[in-house]
Amino acid sequence: MSADHVPVLRDRVVAWLAPTAPGLVVDATVGLGGHAAALLEAVPGLRLVGLDRDPEAIERARQRLQPFSDRARLIQSAFAELPAVLRSLGCPPVAAILADLGCSSLQLDSAERGFSFARCGPLDMRMSSSGPSAGDLVNGAAEDELVRVLRDYGEERRARRVARAIAEARRRQPIRTTDELARLVAGAVGGGSQRIHPATRTFQALRIAVNDELGQLERFVGPAVRALRPEGRIAIISFHSLEDRIVKHSLRRLAGACVCPPE
Repeated sequence: MSADHVPVLRDRVVAWLAPTAPGLVVDATVGLGGHAAALLEAVPGLRLVGLDRDPEAIERARQRLQPFSDRARLIQSAFAELPAVLRSLGCPPVAAILADLGCSSLQLDSAERGFSFARCGPLDMRMSSSGPSAGDLVNGAAEDELVRVLRDYGEERRARRVARAIAEARRRQPIRTTDELARLVAGAVGGGSQRIHPATRTFQALRIAVNDELGQLERFVGPAVRALRPEGRIAIISFHSLEDRIVKHSLRRLAGACVCPPE
């Protein structure tokens, strides 16, 4: 994959966040560094801290941002740890914060990472190298827990049917690969005339569960907003209703009635 991958919303991100310069911008999900590079190029006075919990992403972003090395600092960290990172760096209040949620093309395009049913690989799906994998969840979780994960994180209407098929298959032998799981799910729910692959929701649910993506997001929004300086901006790019709902509810709560003392 090219290191010059262009994020879909690059120009919109620059248009919204560049006016906050000069100051410090946090790219809380730096990925391949596309948004970070665009912001650093557009605003000469801007400094940037980039976070990502994927060590491969950090290394790719470091290469891409080499021309801005004196203005960019990259740290391997989950975005929910943003307050601790800012404290450790002694950073002033932040001018702008960006979070581009979900998995990146770097992860989806790597068969060995196990994120995609389109590429045969091990059932991993971890954005970092630590913690239980998707294979651990698929082969070790109770059937009722699988139902909850598929229903709550994948919005899979046939969650019970898929979980039962997984439980029956793993009794014979462990489910080890992405294509094995994809075939199993397709057999359980039927291919039919669906516009998306029948395993799409299952893979989304497992990835979210393995990486605690919604929990990370819930722990991120409030502290991120409080880390902004006056007139600072936060931009969060979400790709499905579960993320969108958390972001909107959090921002509405933060924008509620003033609770400051009258003075």
